[in-house]
Amino acid sequence: MLIRSYEITQAVLRAGRDMSSWFLRLEGPDATRGIRPFARKFEQTAAEFADADKGFPHDSGGGSGGAALPGRGAADPYPKIELHVHLEGTIRPEKLLDMARRNGVALPADNVEALSALYRYRDFGHFLEMWRTTTGTMRTEDDFRRAVLDYALEAKAHGVQYIEATFSPINRNKWDGIPYPAMFDGVTDGITAAAEHYGVTVRAMPSLIWGVDRDLAEECARWAVRYRDRGIVGLDAGGNELARGDVSEFDRAVALARDGGLGIVPHAGEAGGVRAIRDVLRWNPDGLQHGIAAAGDPALMAELVDRGTVLRVTPTSNVATRVVADISEHPLPRLREAGVRCSIGTDDPALFGTTLGQEYELAERLGISPASAYRAGVDGSLCDDTVRRQLREVGDSAFGPPHS
Repeated sequence: MLIRSYEITQAVLRAGRDMSSWFLRLEGPDATRGIRPFARKFEQTAAEFADADKGFPHDSGGGSGGAALPGRGAADPYPKIELHVHLEGTIRPEKLLDMARRNGVALPADNVEALSALYRYRDFGHFLEMWRTTTGTMRTEDDFRRAVLDYALEAKAHGVQYIEATFSPINRNKWDGIPYPAMFDGVTDGITAAAEHYGVTVRAMPSLIWGVDRDLAEECARWAVRYRDRGIVGLDAGGNELARGDVSEFDRAVALARDGGLGIVPHAGEAGGVRAIRDVLRWNPDGLQHGIAAAGDPALMAELVDRGTVLRVTPTSNVATRVVADISEHPLPRLREAGVRCSIGTDDPALFGTTLGQEYELAERLGISPASAYRAGVDGSLCDDTVRRQLREVGDSAFGPPHS
């Protein structure tokens, strides 16, 4: 059952004030002034909204009972959708250290300050090295469940309605021997709990890893299909684009996922350039993680527009990994001008020190309005029709009906 964040807020605060009109209707003179009526009412309740969650006992078997929430920004009052976030990259340093100690995993730092200092990357390869080092701390079913819940709570504070998260079970199974059911059960149980307790709708997809044996890719795809009815909606492919090899090695895995009712949203056009995007178009993907290299090829941008492909762009990540030299050079404006639709995500928020609120603010400075990012997220998501309709209702309530 989909439980929306604002509905939960309304229930929590109903005893204190009448909130019956703000969620679905914007009436009176303020109704024609964009998102601000929605924002003012959200701002009035934001602190109470967060307080209602503090101490919720979702951490079984120990733990603090809640994720530390990064500070809110001006972008937080309006609703958001996130389609590009890696579950392993959502774990903030203090949580990561606790998890490593609990699981007996050695990290290259033993305190928050030293660990955070490692999150400054020379280049994309260095980032991947740190990603592999830190994300190997996830070892149990409950680690995956907690990660979903903690990020749902954090995202809720930034107005997030819907999340599609990726996770990398091949690595954990191949390197650490974690059974596939433990990872998939943990993620999907977290999906259920996030909706029930926090009103955030989460869906997930496992990621194939560029360069792995085709048998491993096909095994992962089969497991994903088995969990289709528990919140697994797609199949990703990611890792080092520059070492992706012949992507046709994954054709069978992609076909298994397609036949099983899953979408396909690979990473492409981050560090691998235009060729990486053209390589994966053979799969007729439902979206692209990143895809920003398309900005250098007008013909490719036109093709993406014709296909209706929504890119899942992460501005801070692109600069932090040196894929883009400076935020002033980010290709989002060129993509927008060409008509390529872009949703906005965090990629690995803990590793890049960001939040979805900050990414929406940054995207707005680059010409992508909150309404545009939200609606691209609705249209580019892999959710079912019922969820999509509800998300559109939220968007229309906040931003007004879309222009025809």
